[in-house]
Amino acid sequence: MRHHVIALALFTAFAAPAAFTHNHAAAPAPTAAEASALDAAIAGAWRTPANVARDPFRNPKPVLQFFGVTPAMTVVEITPGGGWYAEILAPYLRAGGQYVGAVNDPTKASSERATAYFTEQNKVLRDKFAATPEVYGGAKLVEVDPKAPVFGAAASADAVLTFRNVHNWMMNGTQDAMFKGFFDVLKPGGVLGVVEHRANADVPAGDRSGYVSEAQVIAIATAAGFVLEEKSEVNANPKDTKDYANGVWTLPPTLNVPEGEDKAKYQAIGESDRMTLRFRKPKA
Repeated sequence: MRHHVIALALFTAFAAPAAFTHNHAAAPAPTAAEASALDAAIAGAWRTPANVARDPFRNPKPVLQFFGVTPAMTVVEITPGGGWYAEILAPYLRAGGQYVGAVNDPTKASSERATAYFTEQNKVLRDKFAATPEVYGGAKLVEVDPKAPVFGAAASADAVLTFRNVHNWMMNGTQDAMFKGFFDVLKPGGVLGVVEHRANADVPAGDRSGYVSEAQVIAIATAAGFVLEEKSEVNANPKDTKDYANGVWTLPPTLNVPEGEDKAKYQAIGESDRMTLRFRKPKA
């Protein structure tokens, strides 16, 4: 795995991803030192090879730069799962900032099966952090009740990031509580960054496709007090037809393909078409 700093020309190419300005100016361009630190985190030998293979679809460098994440920030990542972004964010923030992973509290789960799942998932992430303290030392995990989440002390975080989670909260009816929790933990002027599987139109209540419309996400965030600052198309995928029998999970990396169908067809599509939205908590 390479450890060298990516050339300044590559930094320049990614410093301003394609975006649609909604209300305010773009996030400040990263400094050369910030870009180098992010390059080093993305190129880290500690990253799981299977996670590295998703980089062309998930675009971590332009996404984090679009959200304006810097190494001095306190960043709360919501439900980090197996640690795809944590492998980048925790070492990136280790020296001058703080990584906080917000995980589901197993004791608040709705079923025994969910309790077992969250218990195991949280253990895997804790073990991952503990096994490599020189990379993840200082990273924190906080267990939250999704029906009444508290992600930390009020006004303590510079950024809250959520990747491909909103559909789950909408299925469970916890989206309003989650976004309120985001608003509460953020400092005035703090950033909420959202990446989500994008539907072409609003999805009905009870939808299980895994897709959500931009308008629905914006409405939830706005109701919580956020202002939409900017949109980016960095995670767009026009090949995604969004009409699969098994929903978004038909596509990579899950590849829950209907019996008898060719997985290669869906591998050729790639990961889902995704919205990438930056919201801001008003300063006053």
